[in-house]
Amino acid sequence: MNTVIMIGRLARVPEIRLTNDGKTVARFSLAVDRRFTKEDIADFFDVVAFGKLGEFCEKYLGKGTKIALTGRIENNNYTNRDGQTVYGMQIVADSIEFAGSKPETQSAVDFAPTQTQEPAVTSEAYEQSSFDFAEPAEPEDLPFR
Repeated sequence: MNTVIMIGRLARVPEIRLTNDGKTVARFSLAVDRRFTKEDIADFFDVVAFGKLGEFCEKYLGKGTKIALTGRIENNNYTNRDGQTVYGMQIVADSIEFAGSKPETQSAVDFAPTQTQEPAVTSEAYEQSSFDFAEPAEPEDLPFR
């Protein structure tokens, strides 16, 4: 079985092309954060979406848009002009869903990622944390009403 599930942000605006029979093909790079690392490291994957899914990418996805993607990995090998085989891989998308919300002041096309990231919780940090439950705050101390 060849199935991949990824959550990440678009590293660039999707590149849109039409096939000879008029079907939409969208290509983009997806940045997926590595978990449980001390540094902020992301892996970049080439993604391609065909047909209606390609049209969805063209209309709604922009650089920085956070998505959840399911698809499959395919070889993207070809022979260059010098006769050498160039090896590569790409993710062929089967479904794409939004994984984050966009700010009210921005459209989907110019959506930019936020600079703050949630800290990764490791099992070691979880075990070392304490679960002290404080007394409930008085209603006037709450930051919302």
